[in-house]
Amino acid sequence: MPLLHQVVGVLEELYPLRYAEQWDAPGLIVGDPFDAVHRIAFATDPTLAVVEQAVEKDCDLLICHHPLFFRAVHEVNGYGVHGRIVTMLARAHCALWVGHTNADSAYRGVGQAAADAFGLIRQHPLVPIEDPEAGHEVGLGRVGALPEPVTLRDFSRTVADALPHTEYGIQVAGDPEASVRSVCVLPGSGDSLFDEARGSGADVYVTSDLRHHPATDALERTRYEAWLRGHGLAVGLGDPHPRPMLINTPHSAIESLWLDYAMEDVPQAVLKATGEEVDRPRQIVVNTDPWAWSLR
Repeated sequence: MPLLHQVVGVLEELYPLRYAEQWDAPGLIVGDPFDAVHRIAFATDPTLAVVEQAVEKDCDLLICHHPLFFRAVHEVNGYGVHGRIVTMLARAHCALWVGHTNADSAYRGVGQAAADAFGLIRQHPLVPIEDPEAGHEVGLGRVGALPEPVTLRDFSRTVADALPHTEYGIQVAGDPEASVRSVCVLPGSGDSLFDEARGSGADVYVTSDLRHHPATDALERTRYEAWLRGHGLAVGLGDPHPRPMLINTPHSAIESLWLDYAMEDVPQAVLKATGEEVDRPRQIVVNTDPWAWSLR
């Protein structure tokens, strides 16, 4: 069986840590580098329920997208849930490795997985990363085209159908009958990249966690610029055909689409790098979306 440090080396070839945002700290969070790895589980969030399942299934490694720690900590004792998680993992010799913003930007990473699931072709990164060692274009988000135009209503249904079920569902801004030809996708919180999404020329921006004020401002700006063009003021306004269309998805749901690629790519890369096989990976399917029900 491969050792944990060998598997970590493979993971960080597939999802290089140098792609991570400066504020992020992905990589090996819990684990002895010299423990053997036979069973690997995948999940989007390392919640207590997810970790309990990984331990119950005798997994040696849990690979998650979201970090266990977003901020610096000063204790990991059993009075806190994170301390409980670390203790459970350590006692069971189950390591935790996180691929967060590094996996967002990687080839066959989070952004590409979502774009592929929504049917985009001729893709390129929304925010490219220059990496001479990469054999493919890498970077945050994806911009691509649909094989043929569809209405916003139909494309929204494609997005909803591709995502795992959540009670929150998706939210859509725009004329349901408007034509969608090109799409910008940024899994995760995306309202900080509105300018980049607009600059991509895409008809619709698919992301998550859109807050009221940034979304409203983006829609109002686009609508007003269209009004100005209608009155003959087009100088300096950029895209001559702006379309104020947004699709807001549940954060973990859209990012979970990456796991299908990771569960295929990681075992193959481990075998190629070490000559050793691991068991067929398993996905721990726990709905970690925080919203349990909604009223209308």
